[in-house]
Amino acid sequence: MTFQRIIWIVLDSVGIGEMPDAAAYGDRGSDTLGNIARSRALHLPNLCSLGLANIRPLTGLVPVAEPAGAFGKCALASPGKDTTTGHWEMAGIHLDEPFPLYPQGFPAEVIDEFERRTGRRVLGNKPASGTEIIKELGEEHVRTGSPIVYTSADSVFQIAAHEDVIPLFELYKMCETARDILRGEHEVGRVIARPFIGEPGSFTRTANRHDYAVPPPRGMLLDQLHAKGVETFSIGKIFDVFLGRGIGAQIKTKGNADGMAKALEALDDFDSGLLFANLVDFDMLYGHRNDVEGYARALEEVDAWLPSLDAKLGVGDLVILTADHGCDPTTSSTDHSREYVPLLAYGPNARSGVNLGVRATLSDIGQTVAENFGTAISKGASFLGEIRGPASHAA
Repeated sequence: MTFQRIIWIVLDSVGIGEMPDAAAYGDRGSDTLGNIARSRALHLPNLCSLGLANIRPLTGLVPVAEPAGAFGKCALASPGKDTTTGHWEMAGIHLDEPFPLYPQGFPAEVIDEFERRTGRRVLGNKPASGTEIIKELGEEHVRTGSPIVYTSADSVFQIAAHEDVIPLFELYKMCETARDILRGEHEVGRVIARPFIGEPGSFTRTANRHDYAVPPPRGMLLDQLHAKGVETFSIGKIFDVFLGRGIGAQIKTKGNADGMAKALEALDDFDSGLLFANLVDFDMLYGHRNDVEGYARALEEVDAWLPSLDAKLGVGDLVILTADHGCDPTTSSTDHSREYVPLLAYGPNARSGVNLGVRATLSDIGQTVAENFGTAISKGASFLGEIRGPASHAA
């Protein structure tokens, strides 16, 4: 074991420029970090000290002569650009076909069967923000008892219901029914229960969300770590994306600030293993809503948090910062974008200043984690050997 603990943080949707096949996804010109930097001055001194601006030119962000971390970027080898695809690829799962998306809503064959089996008509059936659709349809839902079905830029079938109208046990049963229906060509990555409470004009979603994901294939990173007895701690939606497989402890979060606070607390609770965290606000609150200012502030908040994380690190720790796809808030689209993602790796005893280059797949990260803990996954090329050893400023 080279590193005793690995702290792996996914900055959800923080892409760093379009991939060569971006045009095939309607994403020509997408560049989440680059376009935000061009639109609004960014203050990211800590990320830049690690080598963020050494990955590629970013307006207003200056490369450093001696980065404190190893730096590079990863391509997404699998087709698609959604949450499950990106996270699964990190763990060594490459898809042959992307998970299906429903920009026009779900087809009649799906909705008709869902209504038949649940005994309730549905409202919505379109892509929407979860908070906005309950504003739009929540009052009608309360009046009629009809569940609100909607999707997003991810491969998801989401069901929103007021907890006093459709009790949680029934909502969860509806999700199980949807999960059973959504097979074959309509096998979405996740079915999600989205309960809410309150009165018209002041509906709020509750913490009783529950995800029903497609089971990841056996042998992925978290399975391998579990088999080796490696402790794995998840923060945010990591647990849901992998159906909890191979994860010993998990904490749900309310957003970036909560996730960052919970990550610091978690580092007091285990001495070795993997802390795997997702910071979702970039994507959920800002990317999908084309909120450039909100996205920029969120980047600066993470940057300002990094010294608190660094203060918790021991000599045997490694931090990996990356993303799962892009979601450029400056473009007309509110969808995810097909982009490279940044890769920064650093720690007290990690080799610094190493240019990791362009990695062919996000699985390179998973393979690095696997090798560190004495195992392997079927995809990816480890860069552990490039960052192993005392800090030095490599060319």
